Amino acid sequence: MRSLSRNIALYYAYKSTKAVEFYRPIMYLYFLSLGLDFTAIAILEGIYNVTTVLGEIPTGYVGDRVGRRNSLLFGTTVITLTLVGIGFAETFLELAVLYACWSMGYNFRSGSDDAWLYDTLTDELSADQFASVRGRGQSVALLVGVVGSVVGGYLGNIDLAYPFLMAAGVSGLGVPVLLSLEEPTSYEKSDADELGLREAVSVISETLSHPRLRAFVVYYFVLFSAVSYLVFMYVQPVLETVLPQVGVPTGEVEPLLGWFYAAVSLFSAGLSYHTGTIRDRVGLRQWFLVIPFVVGIGLVALRALPMLAIPAFLFARGISETTRSLASQYVNDRIDTLGRATVLSALAMVSSIAVIPFQLGSGVISDVASPLTALAIAGGVLLVGSFAVLVWESPVKSPMGHPAEAE
Repeated sequence: MRSLSRNIALYYAYKSTKAVEFYRPIMYLYFLSLGLDFTAIAILEGIYNVTTVLGEIPTGYVGDRVGRRNSLLFGTTVITLTLVGIGFAETFLELAVLYACWSMGYNFRSGSDDAWLYDTLTDELSADQFASVRGRGQSVALLVGVVGSVVGGYLGNIDLAYPFLMAAGVSGLGVPVLLSLEEPTSYEKSDADELGLREAVSVISETLSHPRLRAFVVYYFVLFSAVSYLVFMYVQPVLETVLPQVGVPTGEVEPLLGWFYAAVSLFSAGLSYHTGTIRDRVGLRQWFLVIPFVVGIGLVALRALPMLAIPAFLFARGISETTRSLASQYVNDRIDTLGRATVLSALAMVSSIAVIPFQLGSGVISDVASPLTALAIAGGVLLVGSFAVLVWESPVKSPMGHPAEAE
């Protein structure tokens, strides 16, 4: 087994090749430029999530059977080829097929990287460092994304397809990095490669219904994740409307969006680097009891004060990766190595199911009214839903099932 430090260095290198920030500043502007409306974009996102629903558990199962590294390798290859295809797409039908492929690529990566990292740290009796190491890995990716966002914004000002092609090239660099990884010893000794379908279904069922996780699944993987996804969808069209109101010339919107996403990445990178500190000093319970309500209030306020979009989006997007790392630590601490990737994929599937009605509803509302109205309604749903979960039971509990105090 290679040293922990070398494995973690390779993990950081892999995270830096995810390359999503190259196209994020212009992604939906690109689709709008191809003649799609918000409803069509919402349908594309729905296709992505339906594919996720159908593929998450099977791909998580494959990840448990064939190994986390092989699953990551296949997923990265599919994503790279799909990004090239999107850069050359011209019709809704082409994008629909590519979106399904895109989702399958992420299905193979979903859960597998966290499962690989957690088991690798378990080998060294360092599983309690998962949130910290994952956060620093995400910080590395986001720092690369700072440059990627700026470059993507300027490339998009030349041609909105170029950022996708650039992202494909960077994503492809992840293949040789992944080939250098080894499977954790704890995975190899867990008999995960002998996990049967019946056992996998049983693991998922027990996990989702367990008192330690059931409220958290609704609170984070259903409500917060779905609303966060909508924020991701509507940053560009909202800011394209808001920025000219503060004097930004129309022709300079795309480059400025690149700088905005760079600011988001820089803010998120700082938070992600200190994920472990946040966990130790703030605690999981305090973080998850506050963040959904801050985001919800910010989105509701947009309807009356559109100029709040810049700070509201900066905050909502900036805290999303740190929140995801903390959520992954919370879940990983409460599940076993056997079936770990399957369970994490199942939770991603839950998020994908939950977001579909949010996407379709917001698409229709955006075309009939405006994206700001759709986001304000989503913020209201997050506030009411989060409060309802708290009335039901505490979403953040200790590994023994009691409300967490210090976590």
